[in-house]
Amino acid sequence: MNRRPVPFAVLLLLAALSGCGASDDGSLDAQAGAAAPTCLVHQSKAPGSRYTAGEHADTGSVLELMRYYTANGTKDFCDGRPATGTDRRWTELYTALGGDRAHVAAGARTP
Repeated sequence: MNRRPVPFAVLLLLAALSGCGASDDGSLDAQAGAAAPTCLVHQSKAPGSRYTAGEHADTGSVLELMRYYTANGTKDFCDGRPATGTDRRWTELYTALGGDRAHVAAGARTP
């Protein structure tokens, strides 16, 4: 039998497709399908380590978070309900990372 090693890149691709790679837990729902959202969706999970790991955080994910709240943070939620505790954790992270509180709706701020 002739065995050939599987290239590492193929293994990574298979892991990503199977869900064995980086976890999706704590990902920001930045409404990627909407070029310019007219309202906010509630976040279903608290910020994950890709945002909170300090110097080990994922720069692209952090920049997406900052862009999202800078552009959309003062908009109302699509369902008309107030911010949840999880929503406030995201906006707290936004301001902790240097985001301007003026870009976050008053109801989504921590008192």
